[in-house]
Amino acid sequence: MAESVADPARRNWVMATCGVGAVGGVATAVPFVASFAPSERAKAAGAPVEADIGGLKPGEKMVVEWRGKPVWILRRTPEQLDSLKKDEPLLADPNSERTAYPTPPYAKNSWRSIKPEYFVAVGICTHLGCSPSDKFVPGAQPSLPDDWPGGFLCPCHGSTFDLAGRVFKNKPAPDNLEVPPYMYLSDSRLLIGDEKKA
Repeated sequence: MAESVADPARRNWVMATCGVGAVGGVATAVPFVASFAPSERAKAAGAPVEADIGGLKPGEKMVVEWRGKPVWILRRTPEQLDSLKKDEPLLADPNSERTAYPTPPYAKNSWRSIKPEYFVAVGICTHLGCSPSDKFVPGAQPSLPDDWPGGFLCPCHGSTFDLAGRVFKNKPAPDNLEVPPYMYLSDSRLLIGDEKKA
């Protein structure tokens, strides 16, 4: 049996061709794989949002945007906090036990927040996604009962929520307003979208 002698020129040509092919494959794969990463806009849309609540006076509400949704921050007055316990017999889910919009553990209380004074919620009705209106003043008003305790009214279909975002009984909205993940960075700054230290 005769031994075959390798042609050095052919071997060099095969090695060069394989090398160029490998480089071309990597050059093609890098942008393709990079396209799987979220864009800067997508990252920003889901990124946590800071809110300065230092200037928020009792009874005032501010709105910030997180993930394209309005997030309400309401600084409740002592009178508004007192009304929360009185509302409980009238509420569909006073203890936030339903799981369609799970309430974070730190908001599993009657005021549904870390600190009683500040209420943080996504301002979107759980019925069909409308945005409820502020109806903080108690008492009889159009579209509200005569014994209205103060809260929020969804004008689209009449769902009403108390000042902790809990839905009243026999309303179209099936769940309480969503409490987003959030934490305090200081006494005057909130971080919405992150709850690591909450």
